[in-house]
Amino acid sequence: MSAATPHAQYAYRRSPDQDRRAPAHHSVVIVGAGPVGLSLAIDLAQRGRNVVLLDDSDRIGGGSRAICFARRTLEIFDRLGVGDRMIEKGVTWEKGKVFQGEELLYEFNLSPEGGCKRPAFINLQQYYVEHFLASRAAELPQIDARWRNRVIAVVAAPDHVRLTIETPDGAYEMTSDWLIACDGARSTIRTSLGLEFAGTAFNDQFLIADVKMAADFPSERWFWFDPPFHSGKSALLHKQPDNVWRIDLQLGPEANAEDEKRPEAVRPRIERMLGRNDFELEWLSVYRFQCRRLRRFVHERVVFAGDAAHLVSPFGARGANSGVQDADNLGWKLDVVLSGGAGPTLIESYDIERAAAADENIRHSTSATDFIAPHSGGEARWRNAALSLARDVDFAKRFVNSGRLSTASSYRESPLSTPDAETWPGALGPGDALPDAPLQNGSGEPVWLSDVVGAAFSEICLGDAHRPEIPGVERIILCPQDAAGAGPRDVEGVFAARTGLRPGDVLLVRPDGHIAARLRSPSMSDLDQAMGRARGVR
Repeated sequence: MSAATPHAQYAYRRSPDQDRRAPAHHSVVIVGAGPVGLSLAIDLAQRGRNVVLLDDSDRIGGGSRAICFARRTLEIFDRLGVGDRMIEKGVTWEKGKVFQGEELLYEFNLSPEGGCKRPAFINLQQYYVEHFLASRAAELPQIDARWRNRVIAVVAAPDHVRLTIETPDGAYEMTSDWLIACDGARSTIRTSLGLEFAGTAFNDQFLIADVKMAADFPSERWFWFDPPFHSGKSALLHKQPDNVWRIDLQLGPEANAEDEKRPEAVRPRIERMLGRNDFELEWLSVYRFQCRRLRRFVHERVVFAGDAAHLVSPFGARGANSGVQDADNLGWKLDVVLSGGAGPTLIESYDIERAAAADENIRHSTSATDFIAPHSGGEARWRNAALSLARDVDFAKRFVNSGRLSTASSYRESPLSTPDAETWPGALGPGDALPDAPLQNGSGEPVWLSDVVGAAFSEICLGDAHRPEIPGVERIILCPQDAAGAGPRDVEGVFAARTGLRPGDVLLVRPDGHIAARLRSPSMSDLDQAMGRARGVR
């Protein structure tokens, strides 16, 4: 079996904090240099915040692990300065096929409407994602990355956190205003605080095999129920970069994980599936579906994100994508609190918004698990009936669940969203993620809305606002489809169609790209109130 690609090793370096008599104090300490911790560190650093980033390892984790990264996450990576690298290396895909036995039940397109800078998904091994993020973090002097620094104890107080950290040179202590736990499913910080990680571990087990081979299969997601090469179970095939293919095979609850991971047990299964033996096994793992989460993500000055806060099964690509969106939600709020623009209660909105997103992901993940691996006779009969009906009847296809794929969360119930005062055309509203759209700049060159809207609060006006600008808010005046102006211009009318905005209307957009308010010809007082609510101060 070939080794997973090692991209970098990060040397341990002694920190000046280890030579202090009294513990050093930092504003923000992040534990865990995976995709979530790195994304948050970069976000804060780009806002001018100093961050200490601790990780107990000294290298990128082995194995591909998470591989599917959604459009919303790619837009976040763009803001972090790594989007182009992800796209260049990743495998773009938007189509999927679902089979029963050898028969194609249906196929789907995740982005039939187009009109977005980024594709619906790319497939990219997590070690590449971490490598690109770690390289970006190394470019930012505000990030003090400390490798082989393992947190062994945490004491939380109402206004600070005290950490004990173990290193090759011995232990030392530090304090911080905020501690962000991004240390994964087996979170040491969660254990140190004695927090319950409640939820369900499902019985069925699945084999992940990363297989290296030269194959001409299309860049699509293929999922089988009861295929001839794996009778009575399910299977999944995905393309990754470097001629690596992800294969998931359902094993059943009684399988012996250690036996199933042996190459001599895996190879015959893969040979039956592919009808060939000219491949290498790059990485193997056996897992059980789990859906768990903390009751609360914020515990005084300790905040949990990613798998440390919530855990879902892999089908649907809801784990890493949700974790990166945690970081995107939290970064700007920490920045506002640290600048004195709001009190710590703003961080409570992170718990409200991302806990709701976690619940949504757990619902979808649990539903997919029950359909893929039914654990009762009734569930099995329902699943088989849905599959049978889906062959001939279009409406039944929506009952077939091979994993509802990750989409941007909506914060419709957020205390930071200003309720709509009137009925608007279209479904887009406060709390929703702002959709991308093609535009033209003043020179007639094509640009994207996602490039025009930055990582600060934005006031998007369709047509001239005719009023003073809001301090600290970037005003973006879009010219309607048939109007002339300095630009940018909604030349194809896609923005207006997706948002329902008319001349004089305003979208107030948060730094994480979610809509805070949608207002019709607002006064300065209307905007001031909406901004106060969006910052959590009203």
